Parts: sequence; structure tokens; C-alpha cells
Amino acid sequence: METQSILSDRRVPELSLLSYVNGSALDKTKFIDKLYLGLKDYGFIVLTDHTVDQLKVDRAYEMIHEFFSLPIETKMKYVGSNGGQRGYTPFKTEHAKNHSHPDLKEFWHVGRELEAGSQYLGVYPDNMWPSEVKGFKEVFLDLYRSMDVSARLLLEAIGIALDVPKGFFDEMVHDGNSVLRTIHYPPVKNQDTRNSVRAAAHEDINLITLLVGATDSGLELLDRDGTWLPVQSAPGQIIVDTGDMMSRLTNEVLPATTHRVVNPDNDSSARYSMPYFVHPHSKAMLECLPSCKGAGEKFPPITAGDFLMQRLREIGLY
Repeated sequence: METQSILSDRRVPELSLLSYVNGSALDKTKFIDKLYLGLKDYGFIVLTDHTVDQLKVDRAYEMIHEFFSLPIETKMKYVGSNGGQRGYTPFKTEHAKNHSHPDLKEFWHVGRELEAGSQYLGVYPDNMWPSEVKGFKEVFLDLYRSMDVSARLLLEAIGIALDVPKGFFDEMVHDGNSVLRTIHYPPVKNQDTRNSVRAAAHEDINLITLLVGATDSGLELLDRDGTWLPVQSAPGQIIVDTGDMMSRLTNEVLPATTHRVVNPDNDSSARYSMPYFVHPHSKAMLECLPSCKGAGEKFPPITAGDFLMQRLREIGLY
């Protein structure tokens, strides 16, 4: 029987990213310590403030409402290749690793626009842009860049906590294959809610994820005692979690915490969310950091590109 959510005194820690950006040396040290301990204990933290303009977020949500309201025949023009890494992925396509029933969601992926001369031109798929939604490209590339700035700040702080060389993560995500995913969870009425949920229990693939402004509740993490803990956030906040790539780098010191999005009590309600999945460039080597080896490495080295392809196959996208 599935472990149930219960009332708990535990709550995902809340931190101020601006205290790291603008604060004193002591403020920065406190932020680094709280970020590290929060990710180590929960795998999640909540940023109460950050560097992403809320107006950009609000405008992007308006546009994904508009896009996902288009007829399915129109949306299908933008079905992406290469494991759905760019463009549109239809409803009930993706499933969690080791879970045969599909998630009750559809989504759109925006990736990095590479500079001329990048070695990853032709390696990463090109972005696709829906002509039916005016301004979509400009708005989402702007938001993507803003999310990338916040992600780099978080990785910088994590790197200090992990005692890696200065610029370690910055180099790793330079020309990285990060993806901004816009998700629509339609009403679950008349769906198979006995076997499928909006997002079945899973771990993220990447280094860290920044989830900005989901429009409804339902996100839960699997706590260390085996119970499901709701992840609470307010408008304007960003939820951050660690993925499998960070878990491999840190020998599970910073684990990839299992999480899910449960079905709503009101089966006529929809949900929208926008996670930013922070990926290294595809040649980056995922191998145990010296500060995390402990009694020995738990995972063999693998490139970020190979690991991504492996996981996309496991979740039915490739």
C-alpha cells in the first residue's frame, strides 16, 4: 500500500537568495550553510526571494495558458524529437522510472539558444516556437536567462559548501543543456486516477531544479521516515531540489529526493507549473567529488549526455 501523507512538524526550509547576493560575508556564510543542510536533509528548499522578476513569470504563465488551450491538432505540429527535449510532449506520454502508467500531464520544453561557434550546435535539438502565441519566443527566452542566473548563484553556493574549485559548477553548466519545462495538468475527471497521478513518484535527472510559481498545490516529497511531506510555497517563491546528477557527483551526500504531484480533490481543476531543470553540458563528467568520497564511490563515472539519454529511455521519452 502506498505510504500516505501525514501531518508533520517538518517543513521544507525557507531561505533568502538575496541575502547571498546582497548580504554581508556573514549573511553569505549563513545562506550557504542553510542551503547545504536543507538539501542534505530534505533534498528541497524554498527561496522566499530571488533574482527572477515576477512580471516575467506572470507573463509566461499567461502564455502557457494560451498555448495549452490550443486544439490538439495545432499542438501536435510542435511535437519534438530527441526524447521530447524541445517543443511539445502530448498528454500521457511521460511516465516515472519503473512505473508503467503514464503521468496525467502535457508539457513544452525550451532549451538554451547557443552562440555561434558553440561545440554543442547540432548536438542539442533546436528550439521550436508556436507561431499561434504572439511573443512566446521572446518571453520564454527572457525567463530562461533569468532562471539561469539564479541557478548559477545557487550552484556557486553549493560549490562552496562542497569545497570544489572556484568556478567548478559554472564551467560545468556553461553551454549546458538546461531545460525550462512548462507543464499543464488538465482536470483529472474521467481519467484513470487509480493507476495514474499528475506526476508519479520520481527523482529529477539533472543537477538542481528551480520550480517557479505553480498555480496549485499537490507537490509532495518522500521524507526520510518514509512519509509524504507536502511542499508548501507562496506566490513569488521558488522551490529548489537536487536531482540525480547532483546525487552522483556528491555520492548521495546531496540526495535526489523522491517527489510527486498528487491528484486534486477537485477533479475539475487544472494545474500549471514551470520547472527549470539545470543540466551540465553533455561532455561534463559526473564522477564523485573528492570531498564526498567517504568510504568509497557509489557510482561509476558517466558523461552528463550519456546519463541523460539513459534516463530519457527509462521514462518513455526516447
